[in-house]
Amino acid sequence: MTHVALRRERATDDYPFTIPLLRGEFSLEFTTPVTFLVGDNGTGKSTLLEALAWSVGFGALGGSRDQHFEEHTDGYALGRALSLGWRQRTTDGFFLRAETFYHFASELEATGTAFGRYGGQSLHTRSHGEAFLALFEHRFEDGLYILDEPEAALSPQRQLAFLRILHSLTAPRIAQFIIATHSPMLLTLPGATILSLEGGTLRQVEYTETEHYQLTRSFLEAPERYYRHLLEDADDDES
Repeated sequence: MTHVALRRERATDDYPFTIPLLRGEFSLEFTTPVTFLVGDNGTGKSTLLEALAWSVGFGALGGSRDQHFEEHTDGYALGRALSLGWRQRTTDGFFLRAETFYHFASELEATGTAFGRYGGQSLHTRSHGEAFLALFEHRFEDGLYILDEPEAALSPQRQLAFLRILHSLTAPRIAQFIIATHSPMLLTLPGATILSLEGGTLRQVEYTETEHYQLTRSFLEAPERYYRHLLEDADDDES
């Protein structure tokens, strides 16, 4: 995928088109194999990823083109209004939603899907983090991968393992990743593009400019400074 744009004539006055990011002209370019989307809760990251997943035919609860996409979701409404550009259309890929991954794994069980592409065993027999990593290690090859908070179940050590997987798949440019994340560790990936969705605008930033990096670094350097204010605010609320 090279770019995505909003067809304004297909937008409505209803959600998700009321998200500040989508109120005006909207388009974005994908210029590197890995693109990170960052922003606070409610900025539209997950809705945008769900819409992209619908547009390429992936499942709403996560998965590939083998899973059925539910209509009348936020992603369905927005996906119908998006125009996608391709350098070369992909035949494989995956949509990961951290919040619905359990349901995706259950669907694999219910349909009797072979687990060869998932490490050879049921994802439910692994811990949440191990199941995520098995998916990344065994299912991800060439193709388009749309990931919503892949760090959600990963320890810091497993996030480093995921960075290794990302590098191995994108250094030779055999895969493309579009990732919404809150992880300051993932944002350090060399060569990745970071797009900030804050304030209803879209702009490219360096990882050291992100709140994820700045706030995490500041907090770890002096957590007592934050707790002093947090606890004072809590005491004021109780009085």
